[in-house]
Amino acid sequence: MPIYEYLCLDCSQKFEAIRPMSQADSPLVCQVCGSEHVKRKVAVFYAMSGGHSVSGTSGNRDCGSCSGGNCSGCSH
Repeated sequence: MPIYEYLCLDCSQKFEAIRPMSQADSPLVCQVCGSEHVKRKVAVFYAMSGGHSVSGTSGNRDCGSCSGGNCSGCSH
C-alpha cells in the first residue's frame, strides 16, 4: 500500500498515512488536533536506474535525440 502525505488545514501539522489507493482522498482525522480539515499533499519523488535518471527529463538540453535515458547519440 502507498504512503500518502497529508496536511491539517487547522494546525498545519504534516503527517503520513498508509492507505489503499482507493482511499487516498477519503476523509481522515489529523493525528495531532483531531480536526477533519485535512488535505492530501502532492508527493514529489525522484528515481534513478543504473546511474541514469528515469524521470523523463534530460540533463543535457542540447540533445534532441533522447529524453535522458540510455542514448547512443549523446551517451547519457
